[in-house]
Amino acid sequence: MIVQRRIRNYQAPLHKYMLDGGMDNKRAICVAHRRWGKDEIALNVTFQALIDRPATYWTCLPEFSQARKAIWSAVNPHTGLRRIDEAFPEELREVTNEGEMFIRFKNGATWQVIGSDRYNSLVGASVAGITFSEWALANPSAWGYISPMLRENNGWAMFVTTPRGKNHAYEMYNYGMRTEGWFAEISNVVDTGAFAEAQLDEIRAEYIALYGADFGAAQFEQEYMCSFEAAILGSFYGTELSVARSEGRICEVEYDPDLPVMTVWDIGYSDDTVILFVQIVANEVRIIDTYSANGHNLEHYAEVISGKPYEYARHWLPHDAQAKTLAAAGRSVYEQLTKDYGLESVNILRNTNTEMQGILAARHLFPRLWIDEDQEDFLNALGQFRREWDDEQKCFRDRPVHDWTNHFADALRYLAWVWKEPVKPKAPILNPTLTIGGTSTMTMNDLIKSVSKRRARYD
Repeated sequence: MIVQRRIRNYQAPLHKYMLDGGMDNKRAICVAHRRWGKDEIALNVTFQALIDRPATYWTCLPEFSQARKAIWSAVNPHTGLRRIDEAFPEELREVTNEGEMFIRFKNGATWQVIGSDRYNSLVGASVAGITFSEWALANPSAWGYISPMLRENNGWAMFVTTPRGKNHAYEMYNYGMRTEGWFAEISNVVDTGAFAEAQLDEIRAEYIALYGADFGAAQFEQEYMCSFEAAILGSFYGTELSVARSEGRICEVEYDPDLPVMTVWDIGYSDDTVILFVQIVANEVRIIDTYSANGHNLEHYAEVISGKPYEYARHWLPHDAQAKTLAAAGRSVYEQLTKDYGLESVNILRNTNTEMQGILAARHLFPRLWIDEDQEDFLNALGQFRREWDDEQKCFRDRPVHDWTNHFADALRYLAWVWKEPVKPKAPILNPTLTIGGTSTMTMNDLIKSVSKRRARYD
């Protein structure tokens, strides 16, 4: 059957790059404004790919929970049809599984919607093409996990997004710009002409009315002008990170072999586990290394610890590491790490502070933090860690958005609980001053001499 597609003129460069000359090993990142049609063009490219090469294909959203609304159930307001029905004609399908958001086609190809927060569930899969939708909000570890599968299969990858500060999407765009064979573009509203001047003025005014003059203008620059410079709205640590960078505290922070290393863990049972490697030097709290992974057992993390060239002082686990689980035959994480894998000097944090108290403690700690510049996932996560937005009240809630950034932010919060400011030594009191009367002062030695002179006069 013949399937006709309408490609807008500003979508043509990306579409042409992906389809011309075959799709093997192609990589593309497109940073585009709202209503550009990023998912539309990505679905069209995916359809052509699965017709030309029957295989497994995915569309990956930042979170699995949002995938149904954003892709699977989304309706084109211009046609009244579901996006997936426009992209993948039902006549070509063999199975459509609504629950799994999965389609099997008559030629053997499959397509599924997944979330970057559940990439560990893809073990053993063999994928030939993937689109990361809203890549700037996704867990960057998902690409590190999936990219070897694509290389093995000569597969392709597309990253489509609007900016969210200078995070992993910004770094990938820059990488794509300087790497031969990649397609990289920024497509803002000036480039596309997709909106009339009056429409843009109205959109800008709405942002300003919602967020205020400064933040509203910054949001417009981010969402429609594709600026990477805009601050992350509601960011907990945006200001602290900016100050740390300006003061040169995000730099090369080397391991000092003369000092012990402390680790602080956030343990994910169905998602990421994060470990911070920290050295304390006077008032400096140095994060020299980080490690994060998904879908591994405790033995893996114990091997990571023993494989590092560090001399350890203590290992700090979150309070729930002492809970006994049925999956571990009634033993806790603490018991497994210490008894099964020989980890020594393991401590458990007490659950004495709320999440917001921990965030405030982390802010208090920030002026003493020195962070190794190579810990990109950690730095990106702290920059993206942000408050929830209450759309009804038009304000930010006093609780964070729970996504991939939480695990890194929780590890920092635990570090803030663990760290204690060194006690300042009391200055020795030498030759104390004794005040006599309203204004006169004399030392103890002066007093003794005075008394001795008076005695001498009477002797």
